[in-house]
Amino acid sequence: MTSSDWRKILKQLESKPEVKEKFLKHCKPKERKTGIAARKCERCGRFGAHIKSYGLNLCRQCFREIAEEIGFKKYS
Repeated sequence: MTSSDWRKILKQLESKPEVKEKFLKHCKPKERKTGIAARKCERCGRFGAHIKSYGLNLCRQCFREIAEEIGFKKYS
């Protein structure tokens, strides 16, 4: 029962409430306050190269893809 995102496991355990409760008690990762895992990209879920200016909360790759759609202009 390995997964990169523990929320996927919770969906699998919906039919087994006892097992789900035990999983949440022992295996749920703690909330991060500092470090690279504290913030994720809202679009793709990456941890690194995070842009939080203007409340964007995007990684740099996602920002490059949607920058013009959200109103940013590229100046050479």
